[in-house]
Amino acid sequence: MLAKYPLSGELCGYLRRFSRMKIAISTDGQFVSPHFGRCPSFTIVEIEGDKLVKKEVVDNPGHHPGFLPQFLQERKVEYIIAGGMGRRATGLFADAGIRTILGVTGHVDNVIDEILKGTLKGGESLCRPGSGKGYGLDKTECEHNP
Repeated sequence: MLAKYPLSGELCGYLRRFSRMKIAISTDGQFVSPHFGRCPSFTIVEIEGDKLVKKEVVDNPGHHPGFLPQFLQERKVEYIIAGGMGRRATGLFADAGIRTILGVTGHVDNVIDEILKGTLKGGESLCRPGSGKGYGLDKTECEHNP
């Protein structure tokens, strides 16, 4: 399983080795958004060691290919956590040097606690290929895996 989903374990190791990092969580209300690009906001947390130093919520400035990775990179974000994300977006984040952790659900504060404890587990994206395409424009809902 580590070979398939190494990032959450990598994130835990990263926290132990480095003193400070920023993580963005795709957010819808108080919960992790199932589709990162159409989330209303991002919760950006700054962590030092195993302590939460700063937590801020920023509005999603808009969804078009390549913009959100750049937007978050400019804010020094190193990881993005979301329920789902397409392959193209995952590649664009990788190109920007931002790691993705997908398949995460639940209350944002619980996810932050799991990061701090080193127990956050990622998995497969909740979105099927093409499921987010047009969401918010042509569709009223993103079609997530059951």
